[in-house]
Amino acid sequence: MERLQKFMAHAGVASRRKCEELILEGRVRVNGKVVKELGVKIHPDKDKVYVDGRLIRRKEKKVYLVMNKPRGYVSTVKDERGRKTVLDLLDNVKERVYPVGRLDYNSEGLLILTNDGELANALTHPRHQIAKTYRVRVEGVPSMDKLERLAYGVKLEDGVTSPANVSLLDVRNGNALLEITIREGKNRQVRRMCEHIGHPVKRLVRTRIGPLELRKMNCGEVRELTGKELKELFKAAGIKRKKTG
Repeated sequence: MERLQKFMAHAGVASRRKCEELILEGRVRVNGKVVKELGVKIHPDKDKVYVDGRLIRRKEKKVYLVMNKPRGYVSTVKDERGRKTVLDLLDNVKERVYPVGRLDYNSEGLLILTNDGELANALTHPRHQIAKTYRVRVEGVPSMDKLERLAYGVKLEDGVTSPANVSLLDVRNGNALLEITIREGKNRQVRRMCEHIGHPVKRLVRTRIGPLELRKMNCGEVRELTGKELKELFKAAGIKRKKTG
């Protein structure tokens, strides 16, 4: 027997936390009956699980992709406003993958896509504090005092940000290029941090997630993660190495 949300995550529906939300929303049926409790266990080989009317199958090839996300795409599976999603950039990917974490519509850079719910959940779980690094072009040039405030933490609507690594890389046409590394995932956090000190973001590119680096990828390019990259990601996420496929 296996917990329903764990089965769904392993089947590639979404991260385990998202699967729990789907259950609580009444969007999951087991053998035709709606299930809205998180403690339900199922028999993976006997019970039939449906999410939004779609039969979920356990056996599916695990896919691990990295994308250099361009501006003008949302990092979700669907968008209520009809905007393009990062899935529109995928070619010849038969499996149902989804983004790990988010980059907002106008942000660019490193984005992981997978159907491995366990890895996705581990990479985004606060306890692992997976570092994410951004190159950020802001309006104007922040003083050293403001940069220190960013590093020590600033008070946003949803709480004080955790300590961050902040560096001033260069100044061009009166605008600074910063490198900011954070270990939490508040919504639009880096943009709000910069706005808080009076230097709104002009361009934001994520260059690193844990041990994974963007490196030389064209805008919109998608590729599979290498074996070495996967090994390092699983280690950072605190889970055992898995075989692809």
